[in-house]
Amino acid sequence: MSNLIILLVPLLLLFMMFRSNKKRQDQAKEMRSALEPGSGVRTIGGMYALVKSVNEETVELEISPGTVVHFTKGSIAAVLDRDEYDAIINGRPIEDEATETVDGAGEIAELDEKPLSDEKPLSFDKKDESGTDGTDDEAPKSK
Repeated sequence: MSNLIILLVPLLLLFMMFRSNKKRQDQAKEMRSALEPGSGVRTIGGMYALVKSVNEETVELEISPGTVVHFTKGSIAAVLDRDEYDAIINGRPIEDEATETVDGAGEIAELDEKPLSDEKPLSFDKKDESGTDGTDDEAPKSK
């Protein structure tokens, strides 16, 4: 009887490991099948991008305006909701917050909100607010 238990326990453990791996693979396959142009994604390297097109084995990702790169489907770690992607890329809060608040008199007062289209997206330019690129042109040059 004890010999039977010694044989069954490792087999049961192996079965459970293979089953959990299969579930993880199925979830990843399902997530990658949800890829469509316009979706926000995070790669396994931690890069956030927009999906431009989905091919047989690869996806084209736009990492900045006008810069499109090719990745394998296996390098996509997560497909993000539009609100989540917008919050990460542009630093905007997710719109789950309340749009109304109660003022001191107990009445509901609406918060002033600007539409998302009026807000400036983040820029990849190295220029600061004064319009310069941040370099010091008048610094003495060493010989």
